[in-house]
Amino acid sequence: MNKKLEVAKYIVSDFITSVVAWLLFYVFRKTVIEYPLKADWSLILQDDNFWLGTTLVPLGWIVLNASLGLYGNVFKKSRLKETGVVFLSCIIGALVLFFSLVLDDTNYSYTSYYKSISFLFSAQFLLNGFFRFLITSRTAKKIHNREIGFPTLIVGSNERAESLFLELESAKKSAGYQILGFVNLIEGDTEFLLSKHTKHLGSVKSIADIIRDNNIQEIIIAIESKEQEAIQFLMMQLQDFNVSVKIIPDMYNILTGQVKMNSIMHAALIEVSFGTLPVWQKTIKKSIDLIASGLVLLIGAPFYLLIAVLVKLSSKGPVFFMQERIGLRGEPFNIIKFRSMYTDAEKDGPALSKDKDSRITPIGRFIRKTRIDETPQFFNVLKGDMSLVGPRPERQFFIDQIVKTDPQYKYLHRVKPGITSWGQVKYGYAENVDEMIERLKFDLIYMENMSILIDFKIMIHTILVVFQGRGK
Repeated sequence: MNKKLEVAKYIVSDFITSVVAWLLFYVFRKTVIEYPLKADWSLILQDDNFWLGTTLVPLGWIVLNASLGLYGNVFKKSRLKETGVVFLSCIIGALVLFFSLVLDDTNYSYTSYYKSISFLFSAQFLLNGFFRFLITSRTAKKIHNREIGFPTLIVGSNERAESLFLELESAKKSAGYQILGFVNLIEGDTEFLLSKHTKHLGSVKSIADIIRDNNIQEIIIAIESKEQEAIQFLMMQLQDFNVSVKIIPDMYNILTGQVKMNSIMHAALIEVSFGTLPVWQKTIKKSIDLIASGLVLLIGAPFYLLIAVLVKLSSKGPVFFMQERIGLRGEPFNIIKFRSMYTDAEKDGPALSKDKDSRITPIGRFIRKTRIDETPQFFNVLKGDMSLVGPRPERQFFIDQIVKTDPQYKYLHRVKPGITSWGQVKYGYAENVDEMIERLKFDLIYMENMSILIDFKIMIHTILVVFQGRGK
């Protein structure tokens, strides 16, 4: 499996079909709309706009397709779903080209506008969609014929795991699961039904090493009812790995609507998501992060200069405060703030701030209540360490204490930390580990309901906190 080669196929196909679609559209305009039944190729080839469009328009389509996720997950595409996304891409692209290029043409009547945009959309969709369908179908055929497979680990060892294994292996068309072996959950067990069919790779306690050593891409959880207690430990172990996790549904999952049918022919499995967004929403979220952060830093520069002077005059020490925090996938980074405490605030060790904290400087009280101390973190957003909205990052010192009580905290490392969060808006700054754990539930709920709309709501409430000075 060569993922880069597969992506390249789609990009080359999109570029060529977009060039052809643009050429056909340009000829259509010149021969049908502007010069009926007369194709003057010498004029067309001498037109700078033709060559500029032939170069830039296909690149624009590629950027648009990338933002909609059409170059991701190339070996696991649904042809029907992809056709729908291509349809959407062509609608968006055709509208953009129509309003930016075609609408300026003064020679057009209103019927010509309809004809032009219809032709542009049809040419792009038919060409782009057809060749994408061919590439995807060829890949799907290889997967069904077991020429392509994804290294898969089964978590479970007895009846349900054996039943799943037999179903996957006997399927006429493969779903792409290349089962390398299984791990058991209950320590002390030595006999497993599944060992008759595939290799026993160890227990769940060593699953991290097994994933790394075997380059596991897919994990299917097929455990018995008596093994349910081990599920939380298992999920904690999987937090730091970019693997697809699926689980066999039970009747409760089916009745509560958790089972979403993605394939007619393959085994019914629930894909476990950890706060993931659709690709198009990720693109919008990233764009908002960059644009908003740049504007806030640029427009507010004079005001930040004033705050920097006040911080410097209020007490000895640097203007900015930098501290190591833990971010996406457990990676450390340095968070930047305006200094709001005296420089020796943690001479006795790490400590969280409290209401009426004597370590906070006079100007520090103001900038903390209005959250102005957080504004330098927009640099962290531009660097890619943080997002505007996401769980607040913590220090490893406190994370170690939180995890002892509530291991679910590690779920938060599946997404980028944020300048603000639902937990921050609902709960504010935590003054101790117990309050951190209490705030955790809000961040976990946010992760399971992530969307651009939710982010906007959180940002609006954060702005209200800033202007009302309700921070602490």
